[in-house]
Amino acid sequence: MFERYPEYEYFLASGQLAFAMLGMGALLAPHDFVTVFRRPKALTLGLATQLVTIPLLAFFLGKWLPLEAGIAAGLVLVAAVPGGTMSNVITYLGRGNIALSISLTAVTTVGALVTTPFLLRLLITAYLPPDFEMPVGRIAFEIAVVLLLPLSVGMLFSPLLGARRDAFSRWCIRISITFILAMVIGGAGSGRLDPRAYGALGLAAIFLLAFMAGTIATLSCKLARLTPRDRIAIAIEATIRNTNLALLVKASVFPAVVGVVDPIGDGMFFVALLYGGGALLVVILPVALHRRMEWAT
Repeated sequence: MFERYPEYEYFLASGQLAFAMLGMGALLAPHDFVTVFRRPKALTLGLATQLVTIPLLAFFLGKWLPLEAGIAAGLVLVAAVPGGTMSNVITYLGRGNIALSISLTAVTTVGALVTTPFLLRLLITAYLPPDFEMPVGRIAFEIAVVLLLPLSVGMLFSPLLGARRDAFSRWCIRISITFILAMVIGGAGSGRLDPRAYGALGLAAIFLLAFMAGTIATLSCKLARLTPRDRIAIAIEATIRNTNLALLVKASVFPAVVGVVDPIGDGMFFVALLYGGGALLVVILPVALHRRMEWAT
């Protein structure tokens, strides 16, 4: 039953990302981008954290820890993609600066057309065979078509949806989650999603990246004397990555092949799937504490 799963992995990865971005676009408006220029200090620090600090952190974790090459490459992959749309929801629930969160997500998502291929080419090639050529052009094209195009369509039709845009967005996200569940079931059924293959250290590295990303972002914000609402927004944005895009990049660069074992591609697939859940677990405590502080004041 699962032998033919590799044939559908790219389709599933593309579909889940397209629906996720379509749903996000329905909740965004042009003025969300305008807010970027109104908070230059917080925005600049947030972008520097996402585009420089977190990718370098993932790269050095892979160097310092005795990890499988696929896991180390997977850490770089999730660090190279922009912040995830779930960060906006968590920031809202945690009473953080939602405008800053949306602005960071929007800017890094649009910028991913350039930043993601660049970071992958710069940092991930250390874990790949010497003769491997990073398909930068193809990655950029797929980001434009599968990520930016649905995002733009969602924003374009958002005014026409009116009060129904929230329901539309929720259905898009549900469809996206359905695609991801199909990938989890297919990956597990085909034997490519086996935690035992990477040991406790592989699992620990995923949680460690999420924990250190949030911690470093928080400390940087404190040094910059940002407000608590800005700090929690930037920390959440740094921790929660767009694993939907990570899955698409993996499926494009390392397509699954029936009957072929791919240690690098399978490790990246494993990290991209597990990181999303791990990041959510990591942010629960700081979000709950900040929410309690906000209620107290």
